Amino acid sequence: MKMVEVAAGKTRIGWLGTGVMGRWMCEHCMNAGFQATVYNRTVSKTDPLRAKGARVAGSPREVAQDSDVVFSIVGFPADVREVILGPNGALSGLQAGGIVVDMTTSEPSLAKEIFEAARARGIHAVDAPVSGGDVGAREARLSIMIGGDAAAVKALDPLFRAMGKNISYMGPAGSGQHTKMVNQILIASNMVGVVEGLLYGYRAGLSLEAVIAAVGAGAAGSWSINNLGPRIIKRNFDPGFFVEHFIKDMGIALDEARRMGLSLPGLALANQLYLAVKAQGHARLGTHALALALERMNNVEMKPR
Repeated sequence: MKMVEVAAGKTRIGWLGTGVMGRWMCEHCMNAGFQATVYNRTVSKTDPLRAKGARVAGSPREVAQDSDVVFSIVGFPADVREVILGPNGALSGLQAGGIVVDMTTSEPSLAKEIFEAARARGIHAVDAPVSGGDVGAREARLSIMIGGDAAAVKALDPLFRAMGKNISYMGPAGSGQHTKMVNQILIASNMVGVVEGLLYGYRAGLSLEAVIAAVGAGAAGSWSINNLGPRIIKRNFDPGFFVEHFIKDMGIALDEARRMGLSLPGLALANQLYLAVKAQGHARLGTHALALALERMNNVEMKPR
């Protein structure tokens, strides 16, 4: 099956989803020399890319008709299905030999379905979810977990390198999504520990800034405590990754675990706690807004001292 050559100044890219992360990811590819056509349901979110020379299209199909490689990073599996497999989706407009790359955290089974539908049209499909949040996207330091044909993944390397630092090929279609589920399971339980630790430190009268400096460099250190802990202290709950999207991810992981006959009680607990965050009206805040739910449980607010 033929495949487009991926090279700066030659390959045209399309981008579906220019939100908190997608905007920066696409911009890095443009800065690396790739011409871009973009689409977002909320058109105003394409403005920063338009200002840098991207063409704004009216549909995923129109993006694909003007592209050799189409990326998507949208919200939910239903959105992925619409922008790639839908009647006006990317596969309906991409030419044979093109590549479609879904970077949304989505269902492994959907990644396999997209792979098969694309192959039937002579198109290559890759699942490549990312980790690193808004900071990783803005600073081009994302971890990218990839599933699909090795040849297509290798061809895409210049684009992946423009967006991330840790590029990992994990195996056939769906493998990237399964790896991202591992990532989300780890983050879910870790965030519970981060918030509970900070609550304990606050109630004990400690300086939380000093606590993070002390434990963040040791065995208890993690990306979440070192990057999101300071945001919690500053009461900045702006989203690097939305609570509602994290709940979606945990639901996918729990469904996959159930199919595999696995009991994951830590993940199930974290999922319930995040449902409480959503019930309190914080679905569009960042994942570190878990602090708000646990503060409410304990009648404590970690106000700056």
